[in-house]
This record gives sequence, C-alpha cells and structure tokens, in this order.
Amino acid sequence: MGDDIKFHQQLLVIDENLGTEEVEALKFLCSDLLSFKKLEAVESAQDIFQLLMAKDLLNKEDTFILAELLYRIKCHFLLQKLGYTKETVQENLPWKGKVSRYRQMLYELSEDITSEDLKRAMFLLRDQLPKKLTNMSSLELLTCLEKQDHLAENNLEILEKICMDISPDLLKTVNKYKMERVSLAQQTASFSHHIPEGLFHSGGDVRLLTSLQETPIKSLGSSIYDSGSLREHAGSVHFIAARQDDKAVNVMQGISELSQEQPVRISNPGSKTEKLMTYKMDGPHRGYCLIINNCSFTGTLQKRRGSNKDAEMLAQVFTWLGLDVQTYIDKTSVEIKNLMQEWRSSKDHRDRDCFVCCILSHGELGLVYGTDEREVPIRTIMSYFTARQCPQLAEKPKLFFIQACQGKEIQQAVYIEADAQNPDLLPIQQLVSPSESIPEEADFLLGMATVGGYASFRHIEHGTWYIQALCNKLQLLVPRGEDILSILTEVNEDVSKRADNLGKKKQMPQPAYTLRKKLIFPVPRSPPPSQQQ
Repeated sequence: MGDDIKFHQQLLVIDENLGTEEVEALKFLCSDLLSFKKLEAVESAQDIFQLLMAKDLLNKEDTFILAELLYRIKCHFLLQKLGYTKETVQENLPWKGKVSRYRQMLYELSEDITSEDLKRAMFLLRDQLPKKLTNMSSLELLTCLEKQDHLAENNLEILEKICMDISPDLLKTVNKYKMERVSLAQQTASFSHHIPEGLFHSGGDVRLLTSLQETPIKSLGSSIYDSGSLREHAGSVHFIAARQDDKAVNVMQGISELSQEQPVRISNPGSKTEKLMTYKMDGPHRGYCLIINNCSFTGTLQKRRGSNKDAEMLAQVFTWLGLDVQTYIDKTSVEIKNLMQEWRSSKDHRDRDCFVCCILSHGELGLVYGTDEREVPIRTIMSYFTARQCPQLAEKPKLFFIQACQGKEIQQAVYIEADAQNPDLLPIQQLVSPSESIPEEADFLLGMATVGGYASFRHIEHGTWYIQALCNKLQLLVPRGEDILSILTEVNEDVSKRADNLGKKKQMPQPAYTLRKKLIFPVPRSPPPSQQQ
C-alpha cells in the first residue's frame, strides 16, 4: 500500500511540473502506444499516465516508459523523481525504449519548425487540412496528416515535399531517418542468418545489447560482454532471447537507439563520475539585466526596425528569470561607456547572483556602434565588470549578449536587413575571434549573434533571428534544468536552420566564454512569458 501511494505521489509531482506544451509532446510521443481516440480526450499528464497504466506500460515496478518520455522532451530535471538520471536513461534506451525512431524523427522535426515555417506549411496544405483548423501547433499538424493517411512510417512523400518548400534544412532530419532505416535493414539482413534456428518459436522477445567497451551489462539477470561499438562492429552484436514476461522491444529500434545515443559510456559500478560544479544562484536577488536598444542613428546607418520586439522579449524573459531589468533606448558611444561606468560603480551587486548585459545595435568586427555611429569595442564594454573593476561581481557569472553584425553583408530580400554599416568594405584580415573580446579572466560569457566576418539578420516585424531564438530556448529549456551553454548550443541549432524565403541567407551564432562552472538558472514558479499571452 505504501509503495502504491509513493508511486502515485511521484506521478502527481511530475504532472504538476509539466505545462501545456510538454503534455502535447507526451501525447504525440505516445501516439504509437495509445490510440488517437483516447489521446484526443487527454487534458493533463495524469490522463496519459492513467492510459499507460491501463495498458500495463507503466506501473510502480517499471517506470522506464515515463523516464523515456521525460528524456525525449528534455525534462531531465524530473528524472530524479523516478530515480533516474539522464545517463541511466541513455544506457537503458537500446533495450527498454518504446518510442519508435519514426516518432522520434517527427518530434525532432516539430521542434525545428519555426512559426513562419508552420504558417507556410499550413498554407501549402490548405486543401488537405480540415477547413475548421486554422491555427495549430507543428505537432498537431503532423498528427492531422497521420490521421488523414497523408503521413506514415512508409509514406513520407508529402512531408518531404513540404519540408523542401518551406525550409530545405528540415529535410536533413527526414533524410537521416531514411538512411538509418536503410542501413538498419541491411545490417539486419546481413547477420540474420547467424540467429540460432528456433530463437523466436517460444514467443520470447529479442533484445539487442552492445557496449562501447568490454564491460558487463546487467540486464534480464544476465551479463553480456561485447567489444566495440555497433557502428564499428556490426557483426559482434549479440542477440539473446528474453523471458516471455518481459516487455517487447523491436530489434530495429534497439539498433537505431544504440547508433543515435552514441557515445554511451557504461562505467564500472565502483567508479565515480566527476561532476562540474554549478554557480551559486540562490541568493536574495538574481541580478541586474541591462538592455541597450539602439534603433535610430544620426548618420547613414539604417533604422533598426524590429529591434523593439527583441528588447521587449528580452525584458520579459529575464524578468521571468528573476532579474531586475533596465532598458535604455538610443545611446551614443559616450553614453554607452558612461552607462557601463554607472552600472559598475553605483549599482549594488553584493547580494546578486549574476549580471546580464544585452546590446542591440549595428556593428562590425569586435565592436558595436552608438547612435552617433562611433565605435565601442565589445572588449571595452566587458572590461568594466572584471573582478578588479567591479569586485562585487568577482567569481559571479557575467553574461553579455550582442545582437549586431560582425562583418560582410549578404544580398538580402526586402524584409530582411543586416545589422552592419558597410560590411562589404571589411577586409578578411580584420577578422577577430569573439574570444579576443573577452577579458582575460574567469566567469565571463559572450553570446554573439553571428561569427566574425558575417552579417546577422533582423525581421522588421518579428525581430532578429538570434534574440528571438535565445528567448524561445531560455523559456523552453530553463524549466528543464539545462545549463546556459547547453541552451546556447540549442540556439545555434535553431538559428542555423533559419533562412530567407529563397533559402540562401544563413546565420550562425558564436558563444565564447571563460565560465568555470555550470550556470543553471533556477526554474521560475510562474509560466514563461510565451504561455502568459
């Protein structure tokens, strides 16, 4: 009885930590395990848990299906509620995972589809979609296509055509999945004759086990040794018959999981894993966030239309994260330096956990422009907050996000502008690394909208690709317990997939840092700004 209560308490805590978007993601990932009809009635994570328990996929003795689902939607901070870690889930996925590679592929695709992509996809599919459905999420769109038999594991033609039309980069995810299927089919055929005759006759399931090193893998009461990875030694993969009362796992999925989750390290039971320490983020005040938004310039530089959208979103997100935000509009080069001086000396950082500074302006390599079109080196801006100059911020993380071009302009469509003065005139030998802008001491992070030598892009209504991606990923991943560098990696992935209508203009952000520890923002109690609108 006590175990039952504890189990249901675990489910209740997990349910309370999952928002509407996470519940929709869980529903989608369970589409191959539960019927569409039953999933349509789902309103909360608890409803999904009840359906999984009814099919005996989830119970107090075996909670792995829930651990897998939380892992898939990157809610890693909830895994501990079930006694798992991100690493233990990865180790067990190859033989215990239930979510098919097809379903994983669609979910990954949905996360890469931007709001603009979604609008274009719905327009292209207007004849296939029910007339009453005028607004839906990417997951709802994919589910709708499946229900109408326009999309299936062996029917990806329409999906591929839509991806090609709205953003060719999306095809990479689909093509990766198709190549995996072909490769796995070939691998299965090549060693299927090695399976002992009669292995399947008893109805027992087949499990595939492998390891990256010669270490014992404890599973099903057996120890199996395998030297080498699947990619290098397909012939050394071992099959074993599992007990009839064990849950079935598809062999093809097992192989795919092992390939997908590389590298999976299986350590000896007695070994200790060294964990990177985290910055202290539980003080009485989170910190200050300074935003400088330069829109209008006195000379030849164009007005930065759409920048107010970025400043507004940054203010909302960092306020949600607990920082005290102050926004300044249209500052000259001298005023920017004076502001840095003021925030260094007159603001009390003693009881603050961190400091954040966001600058939105035109720029060139290693610098930003004031509204008087005079240069302000990024290194100069950051140097005001070194331990020597600002002792109250010593050993505390100092984050700088710069939205400005760092080089050469790209021929642009009407609705996209470059945040540069005259980047075509910049010689290639002037290229500098973002790391050269960081003071030579610890605890700094510099997030640049683009790599050196290239332009960054701004939609005149929706804001810049970089800042919008940064704000979106902070709202999505902070509640999942991700650290700032992992979040910026996701930002890189997001921005790198964006392009103009012709698919010719691209952008790649570049972070540089001297952080000594992981920086993890505490999960806010209130929902993110995107869910409050």
